[in-house]
Amino acid sequence: MLTKKQHELLIFINNRLSETGVSPSFDEMKEALDLRSKSGIHRLITALEERGFIRRLPHRARALEVLKMPDGAKVDATPSPEQRGFKPAVVNADFNRGRAGREPSRSAPHEGVVDLPVLGRIAAGTPIEAIQHEVDRFSAPEAFIGKGDHYILEVQGESMIDAGIQDGDFVVIKRCESAENGSIVVALVDDEEATLKRLRKKGASIALEAANPAFETRIYGPDRVSVQGKLVGLMRRYH
Repeated sequence: MLTKKQHELLIFINNRLSETGVSPSFDEMKEALDLRSKSGIHRLITALEERGFIRRLPHRARALEVLKMPDGAKVDATPSPEQRGFKPAVVNADFNRGRAGREPSRSAPHEGVVDLPVLGRIAAGTPIEAIQHEVDRFSAPEAFIGKGDHYILEVQGESMIDAGIQDGDFVVIKRCESAENGSIVVALVDDEEATLKRLRKKGASIALEAANPAFETRIYGPDRVSVQGKLVGLMRRYH
């Protein structure tokens, strides 16, 4: 038995897939269900997946498949894009959203362009829940990114504004397990909370330092903090 919100989300996902062949974004699902945050969408999707109504397609951004519908539910009969001979347009070589369904192994739409996963939000303030799920993908010039394994996080909070990092920015992170003293890193605290801070090593302790005087520096023992990556780039939308 589905809750009202679970039922609404399942219908919305199924109708969008029927219309476009592409899963809706978390922002679109949040707006359609009038929820305040994407975390509510994560919980609903997990519940639908556990009940066998949908499944997430591995290694594909925003890719969902509807496996079944509840009895009596009205399903949009709009033909799929494949049935209409239509393929969704993709804007290449920029930082726009909407690159669902592209396999990472075929991620570069043009030579010199790479496709990076967006793994959710990272707090530039009080640590929040660790990032776990890919929610989108962005294209970026390879020369801008450099070598190595990279991912993108959306910044939430204002504790790093004096370092030029604002709420709503997208930071490009290079995966690594260590960083130089003074680097801005994604730090995992107690194996469960992720935050974006400047790393300061002070004797046997590690300080996660904000770049805003309104936020305090937090100090931890070395066994409580692990580096998940280092900041190498930043993207910003102008509306």
